[in-house]
Order: sequence, then structure tokens, then C-alpha cells
Amino acid sequence: MSFPLVSPPHLASTKIVIANWKMHGDLQRNQALMHAYLQALSPLAPEVKVIVCPPYPYLAQLQSLCQGSVVSWGAQNVAKNVIGAYTGEVSPRMLIDFGAQYVIVGHSERSTAYCESDENIAEKFMLAKQHGLTPILCVGETLLEREAGVMERVVGKQLETIIQRFGGCAFANTIISYEPIWAIGTGLAASVDQAVAMHQFIHETVKTADSDAIQTLKILYGGSVNPQNALQLLQHPEIDGALVGRCALDAEAFIEICKSAVPTTV
Repeated sequence: MSFPLVSPPHLASTKIVIANWKMHGDLQRNQALMHAYLQALSPLAPEVKVIVCPPYPYLAQLQSLCQGSVVSWGAQNVAKNVIGAYTGEVSPRMLIDFGAQYVIVGHSERSTAYCESDENIAEKFMLAKQHGLTPILCVGETLLEREAGVMERVVGKQLETIIQRFGGCAFANTIISYEPIWAIGTGLAASVDQAVAMHQFIHETVKTADSDAIQTLKILYGGSVNPQNALQLLQHPEIDGALVGRCALDAEAFIEICKSAVPTTV
């Protein structure tokens, strides 16, 4: 199975930091936040790639503010259909109309609240790819699953659903964000050892399925990323960047996280 080529910045030396604004923002606040972002983040390119995912209604505003800048933008979700009688849904073609290049799929806040199955998420993932969008696939386990020691089985199933349906090659030129559900919005981030161990597991799972796909796959960490833990997480070679929620709404905090992703000189 072949897929359209996309051109995200999957360079070995590039870290990716994604701002997930969730259901926050208004026109005035967004403009002020992006003004602060753009002023501070331009000098970090190309070592750090910044992507902002606002709520759907603000994609046009992001397109206007970010076009021609170092900041890219995407959406927080996408429908699993291209067109039709699906009230309230937004298709990949609609996202592309507003310049979106990326889309988050499978975030636990959606899969939990709206009962999205692994199979449903896999369909969204592939539809995004088929339309030239770069999916940002969120995977992770609950606290009970981690305490039971089955976190790799849980994350493995999320990945295997895509691999079994579309092949390991589906992960080429994509982004996976490991987001332990127990860390999202709690202020309790995974330790570096926990994050690295899961990143290695994800890497090996994809590599086993398709050794070529791993060359252009980015694996990020998400879950209570803040300026205090970002440096330790983002300087680790196994971690390709971060998906940031709460701190993305604070320009100063988000900028500090992005600066933490710049490679340090030895």
C-alpha cells in the first residue's frame, strides 16, 4: 500500500514541540498568545519545530497569523469520513482548506469521553495520511494499567491495530506522542526513565513492523510537560519532542519548554 508523500520536518536534529490548546481561546487571547510565540520562537528554528493545534473555529486565525512564519498549525481531531451527513464532524479536506498540515488523533480526552475505539482511531489516522496530513497519534495507559504492569501491552495494542490494518509502513512520516493518561492534566509527569522505556518500546514495535518507517517517525512525550521537567525530558536522545497542554496557554512557560528542546553544546 502506498501513501502520499508529505514533507514535515522529520530531520534527525529537529525536535518537535506541539501546543494543544484544547478547548481554550478567543480571538483576542489567541492573537496575543501567538504574537508572543512568534517573537520568541523564530530564533529556535530549525533545531525546534513548533506546531500549534487550536480549536477548529480558530484555524483561519492561525492561518492568518502564522503563514510564512516558523510556526505550523494543525487540528485537534478529524472525522473518519471525507464528506457526508455527519453533523458536527470536520473532514481532512476542510482542515487542508485552512492550511493545516497536522492533526492530533486518539487523544485520551477524546477517546475516553467519546468512546473512540482503537479501530476508529486507526481509520482517522489513515484518512489523515491519505490526504497529506501528518497524524499525531496519541497512545498511553491508565494508572491502573501501569500499576498492573501491562502498559506495554496496552500501548502495543494501540499500535498493532494500525499495523495489522495498514502495515508498519503507515508510520513513515508520522508523529506518535506517548501520553500516559495518568499524567495528563494532573501535574504528575512520567519520569525520564518511564518515558524513555516506553519510547524504546514504541520504537522497537514500529521497527519490527517496518524498519524503514522508523527512519522518519518522531516519538514525542506528552503529559504534564512544564518548564521544570522539559529540559530533562527533551534533551534525552530517545525523546523527539513534546505535546504540551496546559503550559501551551502560558506564553512564557511554553517558550521556556521550546528553548529546552534546543540541543545543548557539550
